[in-house]
Formats: sequence, structure tokens, C-alpha cells
Amino acid sequence: MLSLAGVLALVATAAVVPTIALAGSSGPTAPARGRTAATHTVSLSGFSFHPSTLTIKRGDSVRWSWNIPKSEHNVTFRSVHSRTGSSGSLTVRFPNAGTFSYVCTVHVSKGMKGKIVVH
Repeated sequence: MLSLAGVLALVATAAVVPTIALAGSSGPTAPARGRTAATHTVSLSGFSFHPSTLTIKRGDSVRWSWNIPKSEHNVTFRSVHSRTGSSGSLTVRFPNAGTFSYVCTVHVSKGMKGKIVVH
């Protein structure tokens, strides 16, 4: 598993939904030539991320979203942390290959964790 090299860019929209780029080991910072980057979705339900492991291509983004009125959640990588709340979202772009693990810090003891694998 690779550690996060750091946050490359943070862009907050009017709805305070950040788009963050995470650096991995090495590789191009754009999608493969001739390919449009995709955005994948991970939902939070109960005490799980769905899917818990997601494999994507370099340059793609992942959007986590939740709206669970009776429970607060977040999405937390080593150096990136969403707001904690009963609803929210976070979008992260992955420009480099690697494996990126994340958790909900509120429910990590219940096994609420996930992983993004970038090829």
C-alpha cells in the first residue's frame, strides 16, 4: 500500500464540496491519451462504503456522497478529511497509480473502511 504523497489541489465549490487530487507513486497526471476521465460513485450506507474497494484508471475521480439523517459520517484519507455530518459529499481525483485506503473516523471501529486502487 502506498502512502499519500500529499494534496495537489483543492477546489471548493459554492456548496463546499471539495475536489482534491491525491498523488501516488508515479505516472502521468492526466488520463491516458484519447481517454476521457471518468467519475465513479461510492455511497455510504449503514456502516459501509459501497463498493468498499473500487478499481479505477489514472486521472479518474471518485465521489463519495451520503444523506443519513440519524448518523454522522466522513471520508478520511491520511491527509484528506471531509466534513463530518449526516449528509455530505467529497470528490477526489487520482492522477497517479497506487492504492489509497480511507475510513469513516466516526465508525472505523465498526469496520467502515474502503480502498481505491488506481491503475
